[in-house]
Amino acid sequence: MKKNCHPKRIIILGSTGSIGCNALDIVRNKNKLFKVVALSCHSAVKKLLGQAEEFKPEAVCITGKTAPLPAADCSYRLYKGTEGLTAMIHELKADMVVNGIAGASGLLPSLETIKSHKDLALANKETVVMAGNLLFNLAKKHKTDIIPVDSEHSALFFLTRNHGLNTIAEMILTASGGAVRDMPVEQLHDITPAAVLRHPNWDMGAKITIDSATMANKALEVMEAHHFFKIDIANIKVVIHPQSYVHSLIRTVDGSLYAQISKPDMRIPIQNALTYPELLPVGHGELDIEKCTISFRPVDPTKYPMLSLGINAAVTGGAYPIVFNAANEVAAACFLKSQISFFDITMITEKTLAHNWINLVNSLDDILHIDKQARNKALQLIERRNRT
Repeated sequence: MKKNCHPKRIIILGSTGSIGCNALDIVRNKNKLFKVVALSCHSAVKKLLGQAEEFKPEAVCITGKTAPLPAADCSYRLYKGTEGLTAMIHELKADMVVNGIAGASGLLPSLETIKSHKDLALANKETVVMAGNLLFNLAKKHKTDIIPVDSEHSALFFLTRNHGLNTIAEMILTASGGAVRDMPVEQLHDITPAAVLRHPNWDMGAKITIDSATMANKALEVMEAHHFFKIDIANIKVVIHPQSYVHSLIRTVDGSLYAQISKPDMRIPIQNALTYPELLPVGHGELDIEKCTISFRPVDPTKYPMLSLGINAAVTGGAYPIVFNAANEVAAACFLKSQISFFDITMITEKTLAHNWINLVNSLDDILHIDKQARNKALQLIERRNRT
């Protein structure tokens, strides 16, 4: 981004969530570089209206059925529902869309962003897990860039730019281990949602914080890395890194390791996506390596069975990654409501995957059909479990 260019026009989807709020903080501190043209939320309407008051977008979209709605004489255009979100993406002039929507709900907005010829800053890993081939083929067709926002994939994105994919023998994703990292396995059978939501390093939304504790998020990230960088699942490794300073590593063919190291602050990868292909000062403080400790350890499969379950789904391919994501999303939501236990998340996901999912996945309709079937199966399993 050159200093004399016009501000980059951005749409932020899920603006009231963790990714959205961090993106707006970047805009707040670099308001000459960016112009927010639209915001969206599902149900946090009051928070969205406060953001709209500050950033003066041209439009907002509320996808959930909730009140209060903006006043009729508001200065921005109001879109409603998922159809309204699609219309907003296509109708407004923007350079980039930041997709910070949580879960499978982020899939369609990602695809519509590409179809509208806008670059996509992607924090919604479910998009890639459910429709990776479709997404990247669409981006190639429409000549748009997809820049990852997850700290791990952002790290890999820039590491591969510097070293080249053909030099990489292995990619290593780091995991914090979530709130359960230092707890004995025996304590996890009765752990409460409130305890699991106390992440030691990151301030994230509830769903991703639960996924961090089960390590379902790392399984999804393995799938995401596979699609983003066209690397075999067997060449993607996960390690526990308690400090969250090293976001990812690559091992080159000569055996050397290269890492991206920074504070655990999501504003860094978000800004790098917003300013792509340039890197600019972030202004949130640099990591002082003289005052930090960096350590790694292997993943305990008894504490984190969701990791191997998800990787096996990825290796099987076809519909299985979609089913893994759907079942986990349903089970994690039920755990948050205290309807099932922590390890029931794994049990429900595993039993859902155990059904026959040998489906051909050739279109978006196929993906959405399988996703719906898997969610229904997971809900049936939960209802059956609770009855007995």
